[in-house]
Amino acid sequence: MNLRQLEILRAVIRHHTTVAAAEELALSQPAISNALKAMEAQAGFTLFERVNNRLFPTPEAMTLYEESEAIFTLHARLENRVRDLREQKTGHLSIVATPPLAYSIIPPTLSGFLRRRPQTRMFFDVRRYEGIIEGVLGNVAELGFALGLSDHPGIAHEVVHTGEMVCVMPARHPLADHDVISARDLAGFPLIGLERGTRLGEAVRESFRQADADFQPTVEVRYCNTACVLASTGVGLAVVDPFSPRQSGPDLVVRPFTPCTTVSAYVLWSEARPLSNLAKTFRNEVRNASRSLAGCVDAIGAPSLAASAERG
Repeated sequence: MNLRQLEILRAVIRHHTTVAAAEELALSQPAISNALKAMEAQAGFTLFERVNNRLFPTPEAMTLYEESEAIFTLHARLENRVRDLREQKTGHLSIVATPPLAYSIIPPTLSGFLRRRPQTRMFFDVRRYEGIIEGVLGNVAELGFALGLSDHPGIAHEVVHTGEMVCVMPARHPLADHDVISARDLAGFPLIGLERGTRLGEAVRESFRQADADFQPTVEVRYCNTACVLASTGVGLAVVDPFSPRQSGPDLVVRPFTPCTTVSAYVLWSEARPLSNLAKTFRNEVRNASRSLAGCVDAIGAPSLAASAERG
């Protein structure tokens, strides 16, 4: 006896007529009657007794009804699970990100994502670049987010935002009234440098070489958000990615920096396994959220290079 036959049996038991059962199951009355005859032939015993044009289940039929309850309960749960997966109401998603993205674009995106999916569970970790690669390749995280990218076998990637490095300083710094800060402008001022050998650290050093400007940092740090914290307290000026200053308060002034130093934010995932629908949706939401960062420098109080050029 298959699942459809059991479904018909249960409907007839509930309604006591083939007409009502047919209406519930969107079948014809003859189809219900023929199904009952086929079931009785297969079972080898009577399933219903007719009394005053109503069908009453035999004890054997009631046994089948009761024993099949667990099957239909499980089936209903499975259908609900399919619906939840389709609508992305439940599930588990693991992500890792480097600090500039973990403390800027990811939190508001994550907040909205989970607010619309209260039953979804997340794993979120902040790691260095090397940890992002290891996490994605090691199946610790389905998605990774990082600034800059080298080619890694087995890693698929997509650019979610491209911006330019900016200069940060305390609000009362002598250069705070400049629309744009050049590498040469920083001569003679204490400088907070990014660690040598890191992607952003080398990018900043290259921009100073292009400008034929000295790069002699007073303090070196690994992370841009650390540089922003130190800059806001007067330790020195720093050239950082466009994401990290968004974590700082009003004591930090942000200005465009020349020569222009491009930095891209990437989302990474493993080529060895397909992304879940939940991961694809989160990737799309991060991509959409990153569009609001196109005017990142403007949003935190500094004119863009293009605007400055127009005024010039």
